[in-house]
Amino acid sequence: MQCRFCNTELEYVFIDLINSPASNSFLTKEQLNEPEVFYPLKVYTCSNCFLVQVDEYKKSDAIFNNEYVYYSSYSTSWLAHAKQYVDMMTERFRLNEQSKVIELASNDGYLLQYFKEKNIPVLGIEPTANTAEVARQKNIETITEFFGADLATKLDLQGIRADLLLGNNVLAHVPDIIDFVAGMKLILNPTGIITMEFPHLMQLVENNQFDTIYHEHFSYLSFYTVKKIFESQGLVLFDVDEIPTHGGSLRIYAKHKENDLIKISANVDVLLKEEEDKGMLNLSYYNNFQQKVLDIKLALISFLIEQKNAGKKVAAYGAAAKGNTLLNYCGIKNDLIEFVVDANPHKQNKYLPASHIPVVNEDHLKQTKPNYIIILPWNIKDEITKQLTYIKDWDAQFVISIPELSFM
Repeated sequence: MQCRFCNTELEYVFIDLINSPASNSFLTKEQLNEPEVFYPLKVYTCSNCFLVQVDEYKKSDAIFNNEYVYYSSYSTSWLAHAKQYVDMMTERFRLNEQSKVIELASNDGYLLQYFKEKNIPVLGIEPTANTAEVARQKNIETITEFFGADLATKLDLQGIRADLLLGNNVLAHVPDIIDFVAGMKLILNPTGIITMEFPHLMQLVENNQFDTIYHEHFSYLSFYTVKKIFESQGLVLFDVDEIPTHGGSLRIYAKHKENDLIKISANVDVLLKEEEDKGMLNLSYYNNFQQKVLDIKLALISFLIEQKNAGKKVAAYGAAAKGNTLLNYCGIKNDLIEFVVDANPHKQNKYLPASHIPVVNEDHLKQTKPNYIIILPWNIKDEITKQLTYIKDWDAQFVISIPELSFM
């Protein structure tokens, strides 16, 4: 396998999570009796550009299809984040009725709806037909295709270009990241701005966030490496924000190399130096992650066995992709966790891949009153604990396993 950015032969394993089904391949009751396909989940570090990456074991068009179950609008905190972003970008870059905002991986219109409320013209590009249809029901024009240089060329020929081109949690999801960035260069107006948000590799390593590794995430990105990737396609990063979403993300700001109107913020060099000081430009930084993850696995399994022996009932909340990585690496099945609650009706009455834990609605939680509730999407634990404060009525506890086993 060669690095998807610089083509260096990949020799250094960052972590081996053995294998698992695709993280969002939820099962129907009938499918429980059918074979499941497991894919390797081995992640490598490039010794040249330090891009951390998984091979494309399952093709992206098989993952992001019309049965895709992730809808952005079911998280109230994520909607609030989207609205705040829209307000900030509108003011900072003086967007108005004459501007054009294009979002890549626009999902169900969770974000573009707020630009539309301001009468700013929008276009969504979303490969999953079912989420795109929900966006269209909100009167958000949406193209149902994968984005890359080919689609960008077609749009450019139609005169469709962006003043603001954005993508939240999509940069890590594309197998051909060079083609993706090249496409952004093609449809960005000469004075246009790109913003991309993605989980920061530094946070993944520092806080043991191995559960954010799954087959949908082809790349795990540092600011240093992203800067190199964008520069290779004639784009310059001129600013960066460190934001709390997904356990610690970056929001990068890019412009055309030819655009001299925007000055480069001091934030760029500050973050580059922070990554260098952490050792992220040395392979040794990536060497000890496997053992740290094994410690989490052993702690969680020991806890669940202890509760089973004590006759306690353990459930989970949030049928998130990261939860499936955690459960499948740990080998946890429905004999140790009885069910998982999720607010998304597209996941309810289905079963988690491999573990076969049933996904139920919140009423089931209130009826069964488990002793412990493991919060799988720990990145929105504040939203979940606030929503489920009533579990204290029967003395239940919340459990978090990342960055270490803890109780709330």
